[in-house]
Formats: sequence, C-alpha cells, structure tokens
Amino acid sequence: MNGKFLRILAAALGTGLLAGAPVGAETLRLLTWGGYASDEIVKRFEAKYPGNKVEVTLSNNEEIIAKLRATGGAGFDLAQPGFNRIGAAQKEFDIYKPMDLSKIETDKIDPIFLNRVKSATTIDGQSYSVPHLWGSSGLMVDKTKAGEAKSFLDICNPKYKGRASMRLARTILIGTAFAMGDDPYAAFSDPKKYQQIMDKVAVKLIECKDNVKAYWKGGDDLANMMLSGEIVIAETWDSTAYKMYAQNPNIVYVPPASGAVGWIDSFALPKRGRADDLAYKWINFVMQPEIVTMMSANTGAIAAVKGGMDLLPPDKKAAVKAAFKTDADVANIKFAAPLQPGIEEIEGKTIERIKAAASK
Repeated sequence: MNGKFLRILAAALGTGLLAGAPVGAETLRLLTWGGYASDEIVKRFEAKYPGNKVEVTLSNNEEIIAKLRATGGAGFDLAQPGFNRIGAAQKEFDIYKPMDLSKIETDKIDPIFLNRVKSATTIDGQSYSVPHLWGSSGLMVDKTKAGEAKSFLDICNPKYKGRASMRLARTILIGTAFAMGDDPYAAFSDPKKYQQIMDKVAVKLIECKDNVKAYWKGGDDLANMMLSGEIVIAETWDSTAYKMYAQNPNIVYVPPASGAVGWIDSFALPKRGRADDLAYKWINFVMQPEIVTMMSANTGAIAAVKGGMDLLPPDKKAAVKAAFKTDADVANIKFAAPLQPGIEEIEGKTIERIKAAASK
C-alpha cells in the first residue's frame, strides 16, 4: 500500500521532488551572445534560484532568427537579438510572444533605451522586447597622430594614406552615409532611395582604398595594427577601443560628429518558450548593479540601466568617459533602425562592390 502511494505521489509531483529538487524547478534555455552569460553569472543565478538551471547557447542576430524560425519559436525560453531585428522577424515569421512588462523592473532601465526599444518593437499595442546592453561604432585614433579626426570621412583623408583601417560591413556603410549628410535609416522604407545612398557611399569608400592599410575582420587584427603603429585611425567597435585605452591612453574612442552608429541588444520571449517566469527572473537578475559590472567587464558593453556608465569596471569607465564627454555625445548616437525587406541585400551587394574594387 505504501509503495503504491509513493508511486502515485511521484507521478503527480515528479520524481525530482523525491530526489530533493524544489517543486517547479525549471531550465532556462538562453539564446544569447558571447560574454552575456558567463559561467560565474550563471552560477550566481542558479544559487539564487536553487534547483533551476540555465542552458546557454551562443548565437548572433542571423542565427537567432534562423533557429527560432526553423522551430516556430520553440527550443528556447529567452533570446537576445538586436532590437532592430525583432519587429520584421515577428511580423514575417511569428516567432516571439508579447512580454508582460509588469514582471520586469523597468524602473531600473534608462528611459532613453526603454522607450527606443518599445517604440521599435511594439506590435498591435503589445511590447515584444526590453533593452539589455548597448554599444556603438565610431573612430579609434592615436590622438598624438590623428587627434583632429572627428568624422568617418577622416579615414579617407590623404594625410593618413596607408595608415587607416575599416571593416567592410554595415557599420561603415551607415556611418559614412551619415557623415556625407544623408539619413540612411530614414530610407529603409524606400529601397530605391536607399540604393542611391549606398551608391554614393560605395564611390566614396572605393576612392578611400589607398588609405586602407588592411580591412580588419576581428578586434584582435585591429588592435595589433593600432598598437604596433601601423595605423593611426580606424572605424571600430567601441569595446575594442576601450581595451586599447587601457594599454595606451593615447589610443581613444571618438564618437563622430555625425553620430556614432549604435546598437542595442535586447530580451525577447520565443513564442513557444516554456519557462517565462524564469526568463523574467533572469532579466531582473542581470540588471542588479553587481551583475551589470561583471557583464560589462566581460563584454565591454554598457548596460541599458540608469547609471550604466557608472557601473562599468574602473578601466572601462575611464575609457568611456574619455570618449563620451557630454550627454550630447550620447544623445547624438544613431541607434539602429528596424530593418526592412531588401535592405540587407542592398548592403551586401554594396560591400561586394567595394571589395572587388579594393582588390584590384
């Protein structure tokens, strides 16, 4: 009789309870970027919520969409795409579910970032995302040799011939367009106009090829060229420049006068996720000051919380303060706009055109 009772109890409550696991223990399947969920941060979360586990899958914007599209939004409980990738993907593939903002400590989030993300990811009156980390791309310069540089176009200044670098990717296209007086984001909804802007950008960057020592592909490539003195100016991720500042304070990040090109990585709930409550706990957990500092140390990115810059580790805080000297510098950042159909194809062909000319 007792044995039968135990079997019934185990079936009803789950064998995990009999083994000592808390009732309702879950696994959070997190689809995120490198550095956003380090072993130490996961360990602390699991200690705060005993019995629950976190499974981390590293990905990027394209793969996040591809994975969720392939499963109809199943397989993961929390994803971290760039906020500008959510709206179009949701409308086309229906891979996310609305978020219950009442379960998120939104009072801790900087309103600048919260409102930017909400406005871009609200569909039919429902919010599909909140911001997490942000950063930008701009200029890295050796201020003793290129201290006057303030524009993406300065990369093409003849005085830096053979001593400049850039990455052939969206950032340099967008940054150059803004520097030339165009607003590429405003043209996202008009492919013909966007093509015209990209044609102008292509001509400019092809003219600039003699200035380029090498087109960098990764942060280490760029850092080595800058530290060795091979280059004195480059288009860069801010995090790479911040790391260089710690090694040589003459190497600084410069937000261009036309605006640095900004990104915001966010949180979104996959449509068929099965651990929403645990996902909300994770979102609130990583907004705690101590965790924010740990995550910024891992990534070089700034948390979208109030006072996020002040929560940076000391070395990165010094680098950021040297770059963004005023609130106006931050307000001038050109944060990504929601992508529209056809934009990535136009950009891809533009990059191939520049590569072909640069290789001649």
